[in-house]
Amino acid sequence: MHSKEKILVTGAAGFIGSALLRKLDSTEFVTYPVARNTSTDRDIFVLKNIDDSTDWTEGLHKCNTVIHLAARVHGVQEKAIDPLAEFRRVNVGGTLNLAQQAAVAGVKRFIFISSVKVNGESTTAGHAFTENDPPSPQDAYGQSKHEAECGLRRIAETSNMEVVIIRPPLVYGPGVKANFAALMRAVQLGWPLPLGAVDNRRSLVSLGNLVDLILVCISHPKAAGQTFMVSDGFDLSTAELVRGLARVHGVGVRLVSVPVWILRSGAALLGKSSAIDRLCGNLQVDISKARNILGWVPPVSVEQGLSRVVSGEGARPV
Repeated sequence: MHSKEKILVTGAAGFIGSALLRKLDSTEFVTYPVARNTSTDRDIFVLKNIDDSTDWTEGLHKCNTVIHLAARVHGVQEKAIDPLAEFRRVNVGGTLNLAQQAAVAGVKRFIFISSVKVNGESTTAGHAFTENDPPSPQDAYGQSKHEAECGLRRIAETSNMEVVIIRPPLVYGPGVKANFAALMRAVQLGWPLPLGAVDNRRSLVSLGNLVDLILVCISHPKAAGQTFMVSDGFDLSTAELVRGLARVHGVGVRLVSVPVWILRSGAALLGKSSAIDRLCGNLQVDISKARNILGWVPPVSVEQGLSRVVSGEGARPV
């Protein structure tokens, strides 16, 4: 009897990892899920720290594929004295330590979930980020992801392990938190939002679409050695996003048209310029490479993605 291929998944108890495990459970693969902590009933192997000293021997035994989701993520309230050093410890040291051990253990493919922040924070009108653009990370998180990508490519060049890199923009889905969740609550409560005049373009990716691309990259022969941007394939203005959320919530839209320059001026006075940049600025990604090389088409529409956020579909505990 042919044994199932083993996949090591880090960050398995997180927002993306939980959804990925649910999908993998319905495939021919056997998973070895790892997380720093878990509050679910599922058997997840707990590692308190993921850095350059973590021993991955057990998880990598007879492992074919590694999907590395675990990371130190950027937060609003940064408490570290040297944030870049902390990001490097986990996102660079932890990633490359795992990859080096994986290569020695004979792992065939290492899938790394990076970030659009490697490309930068914003795009100009009419231009979308591609995989070929010069990296331009603007914060410690983006810098650490860029350094991890570079290290992974070096490991791939000196071993038989194939590396695949995926750079998502903002990921939304059941259980999403932070700014997206705050915007959802404001829409659901019917609060008037001063975003009616915002005519920007933002690429987002639903949890279902990101998980689907990861699954394709596990076995597609042409994914080896490639970097892919990912999105829903349909970009929205912030005002359109608000209208979409209102529609799936079944509530009325309360958009007030305030000139963008006034929003930016007010945000600057409150020290919230970065937040207003995300609401009013452009950030688009081009997914042509994934379409052309992998034949990948996002299976979840924006409307379906937003409906799943509101309904909580797919948010069952793992």
